[in-house]
Amino acid sequence: MMISYRIITEERAEDLRLRNKPFDILGRLHVSRSNDEWMHSSEWFPEKTAMTFPDENYDFKEVTAVGFAIGAYSQGECVGLAVYQNDWAKFMYLSDLKVNREYRKQGIAAELIKLGRIEAEKRQYKGLYTIAQDNNLIACLFYLSQGFEIGGLNTHGYRHTKQEHKADIYLYSDN
Repeated sequence: MMISYRIITEERAEDLRLRNKPFDILGRLHVSRSNDEWMHSSEWFPEKTAMTFPDENYDFKEVTAVGFAIGAYSQGECVGLAVYQNDWAKFMYLSDLKVNREYRKQGIAAELIKLGRIEAEKRQYKGLYTIAQDNNLIACLFYLSQGFEIGGLNTHGYRHTKQEHKADIYLYSDN
């Protein structure tokens, strides 16, 4: 199957509305820090559950005012999306990365990151960063496999919500 990639332009603005699909919750990435070094371990849950993020309904003008988006296409249909946002620091923020369930595990997400790195570098960024929920073990392990390193942990972001038991892991990758 041939997959093509391109920065989303106004002519393909509807591709920004790629719907979120369920993903498996298989475990949690435990993160700790000691002597200025981040460490992590994986906890695998005895039972698999699924989660689906709410759809974002991105607006093309809003996305491009603060960054860019790259789409992955199979036979002209958008099957993957990466949304990047400018940031004040030297790392561009990968705010969203998704691939339709039937196209996962084919290297599409890795290619969307690779192309995002190239575009971020053109924009004078030194790398990328993203945030993953600690209970989205597959995503955390994927980012680590793509050269991202743990750079922070937020254990308070979900306080006073239905997701109070979760934490956000900040991941960084130099170009």
